[in-house]
Amino acid sequence: MDITIRQAQPTDAEQAAPLIIDAIGDIAKRMTGETEWDKVEQELCVLFKREDNRHSHLYTYIAELDGKVAGIMVLYAGADAPELDQNLSEWLAKKGATNSEVEAESLADELYIDTVCIDPAFRGKGIGTELFEYAEEVAKQKYSTKLSLNVETQKEPAIRLYKRLGYEIVSPWTIIGEPFHHMVKIV
Repeated sequence: MDITIRQAQPTDAEQAAPLIIDAIGDIAKRMTGETEWDKVEQELCVLFKREDNRHSHLYTYIAELDGKVAGIMVLYAGADAPELDQNLSEWLAKKGATNSEVEAESLADELYIDTVCIDPAFRGKGIGTELFEYAEEVAKQKYSTKLSLNVETQKEPAIRLYKRLGYEIVSPWTIIGEPFHHMVKIV
């Protein structure tokens, strides 16, 4: 079993988009301005291939197991988030989306783990743990001392996992009107 993690490329869009949808659910509709799942996936592919938004390939890492895409992680600096989100808001407004506002999900002094998802066929093989360890390495390379993420308050198994990995709940957070825990790990 050989897990490798690499920077995503635009050509990974078709494999990454369904995993992003799996991770963020209905938030994907808001991020794309679409209501039908096939259009949501198409538009996430568009965003993934661009370089100016939070779901760009530039901020995505691909975990491969035996040469197959097994999972993804979207990771960016909180300090970059206002510009990335402004670009996304402008794109949504141009498309005529009913709501083009993009809410902040991190603080400026954090390296933010926006999305992590493991393909169901590859779950239980330690890939998620590898991605979180990789995020710590990226944080150290970028001289960031804080890694953060948001988790829905009712996702108890995920909260337990993140606590086991060293993340602590530091504050409540709201994303699209839903309650989340903002969790931070000092690295």
